[in-house]
Amino acid sequence: MTRGSQSPLTILARSVRYVSPLRGRFALKVALAMLSIVPLLVLPVPIKLLLDHVIGDLSLADRIGSYPFIARPVVRLLIGASREEILLFTVAAQALLLLAIGQIGTDGGERDRTDAYLATGVDQATETENSANAGFSFVGGLYGLFEFRWTLRLSQDLNHHFRSQLFERIQSLPLTRLDDARIGDSVYRLMYDTPTISAACYRTLLGLTVAPFGVALYAFAIWDSFRAPRLALYAVGLGALSLAVTWPFAALLRRRGERNRAAGAKTTGSLEEGVSNILAVQSQGGERRERERFDRESTASFASHRGVIGVAMFAILCASVPGVLLVRSAFLEVVDLAIAGTISLGDFSLLVTYFAQICVFCVSLGGLWFALQLSAPGLERVFYLMDQEPERDAPGARELPRASESVRFEAVSFEHVAGSATLRDVSFETRLGQITAIVGPAGAGKTTLISHLPRFLAPQTGRVLVDGHDIAEVTRASLRAQIAFVFQENALFAGTLEENLRLARRDATELELRRAAQIAGVDEFVRDLPDGWRTELGRAGAGLSVGQKQRLAIARALLRDAPILILDEPTSALDPDTEQRLLAALREAARDRIVLLVSHRLSSVREADQILFLRDGRIAERGTHAELVAIPGGAYRRFVELQTAG
Repeated sequence: MTRGSQSPLTILARSVRYVSPLRGRFALKVALAMLSIVPLLVLPVPIKLLLDHVIGDLSLADRIGSYPFIARPVVRLLIGASREEILLFTVAAQALLLLAIGQIGTDGGERDRTDAYLATGVDQATETENSANAGFSFVGGLYGLFEFRWTLRLSQDLNHHFRSQLFERIQSLPLTRLDDARIGDSVYRLMYDTPTISAACYRTLLGLTVAPFGVALYAFAIWDSFRAPRLALYAVGLGALSLAVTWPFAALLRRRGERNRAAGAKTTGSLEEGVSNILAVQSQGGERRERERFDRESTASFASHRGVIGVAMFAILCASVPGVLLVRSAFLEVVDLAIAGTISLGDFSLLVTYFAQICVFCVSLGGLWFALQLSAPGLERVFYLMDQEPERDAPGARELPRASESVRFEAVSFEHVAGSATLRDVSFETRLGQITAIVGPAGAGKTTLISHLPRFLAPQTGRVLVDGHDIAEVTRASLRAQIAFVFQENALFAGTLEENLRLARRDATELELRRAAQIAGVDEFVRDLPDGWRTELGRAGAGLSVGQKQRLAIARALLRDAPILILDEPTSALDPDTEQRLLAALREAARDRIVLLVSHRLSSVREADQILFLRDGRIAERGTHAELVAIPGGAYRRFVELQTAG
């Protein structure tokens, strides 16, 4: 991926578009957040009542204008009340505030709020879980609890939607694209990069709505009660200062973030490769080398994360020094007003609280661009995969009717690497009821050839036809629905043995399932398993031997009601007796199927209706076993002689 290929604004605008399916719920979240800061206006009111009219003896009627506009209607009811009555009202108001928003009168110190994050850790995994399950409210109490639960579900649904979109795109990528990608990197993007959308959307939508609303609301309250606009200007200046100081660090923070995520993905990829190939590592005595490689990459990942934190801390430090001076000037101005008697002690508490709150909003607004840089690298890595061209059907592609005649390759050529041809002008036909065996030395192009039929690969020249229909002009879904596979590397999943078998056809009857298992020889070892068909296989079928995995894969292909059957080395791990029974079953299955069989074993191919011998990407010889062994010095004859001599 090219660094900086998309601007941060483009990335953030694109991420916000993913809110569209949840726009109603996000609108309510924004409304709840904006509404939650309104009660904060009344937080200093109980303290002001105590200081001015219970401890002090100021006239409430004369001071009514110094109360925030939202509280005046209630405070007016206290005009003429005794100190004891005002004290009781203050206690009741504090209890109500505590129940409603989890807060009581404050002088600008700590406030309650509702959130939920993992207890410890600033590593990528912890931060990812926090982002994917972010639940928060600017207040506590019953209101905060409701907003928290709403936000939690919203965060999870947003991340699920975003993560599912990426997973769908990965599944739709061409086989050649997936072969070039490290699985660990894709997993990292799917699990650790996608949750950055939560922070990006919340910061963008809330930062651009709640913060300006809060600044305007509190600035109006200061002006309305005290005609002290300079305090609001001080706070706005603090926000502008945050923006001006952190802006130069934004690009650096993004670059550090990109390196951090790239290093994390490399570590995940190293872990995935090491664990997946643990047998090879142990058998070759490579544990120390793998451990050292993982150690280097893990150390580099932590170092890159420290780089991100270092840039953020330095930017905050640069903004803090002038910011403290600005706050000091504002605080001294309020103190001077109190000393001069222009405002009361209660007014002092109210002004300090309001000024602190405006500062919070202004700083968050000023530092918004800087904070968004932390999300941009992760989002860009996700959008990089999103922008990869998926497999697409040709315009006007039609459904392929059920195959009932033949498969034909016409002058098919394909090369994996420019200048290194894998297939050269390959042409042949196989008909319904026939078994066509494809043999040849390693690297001859056998697997590449059969990969063209389901359109895992597309011919660079030539075409492939099913019953005369060019498969490039039909939908992939209708084509692949008619093909059953047995791959050279068996693809099994965690789950029960029966679930793995039913992957081919979920609606298969019990009789059909048992019949396929019997033909492939699965029933022979199922009886010995502790839970029979309900035995959990573990990751990639770890509970089975190689031969058992192969039998299960064959049974799954036979269970699929598909007219085309492709088998890539299906008998390589089978004993001779099981192999012969399987080949007899294949002959029976081929009566109403088109069968393509790739194999190196003479016993598997000698009964085929036609044999194609590939060499250097070309069909060197074709015919039946008897015809090909009769060719003096023939390639297939040499192949037979080598096996029989062995």
